[in-house]
This record gives sequence, C-alpha cells and structure tokens, in this order.
Amino acid sequence: MQESTVYRSIQREVQEERDRAIALNFLREGLSVEMVARGTGLSIEEVQQLQQQLNSSAQS
Repeated sequence: MQESTVYRSIQREVQEERDRAIALNFLREGLSVEMVARGTGLSIEEVQQLQQQLNSSAQS
C-alpha cells in the first residue's frame, strides 16, 4: 500500500515537531548548539532560533 502525500506530509510535520522538542530538552540541559544540531538533524539556524525562544521565555 502506497502512503498518500497528505499522510507523508503529516508524518514529516510530526517528526519535525519531535526533533524540535528533543532539541529544546538538550538546550535546557546545557548542550551546545552544534551538539544539538548534530544530535537532532536540525540546522544550526533552527537550533539557534529555539535557543532564542528558550532564552526569551526564561526572561519572562
């Protein structure tokens, strides 16, 4: 059975959200941006954005 395009798209979105959640956990534990990017497969830029979000929420 071939998966539909919609199903694959949803699957991809779920995986990306999971990767971001893992990255946030790693950042909270103090791992470097580079290590988080390597561990999750996210780009350095994506991880830096997550770190900024984390820092912003910590200041509030």
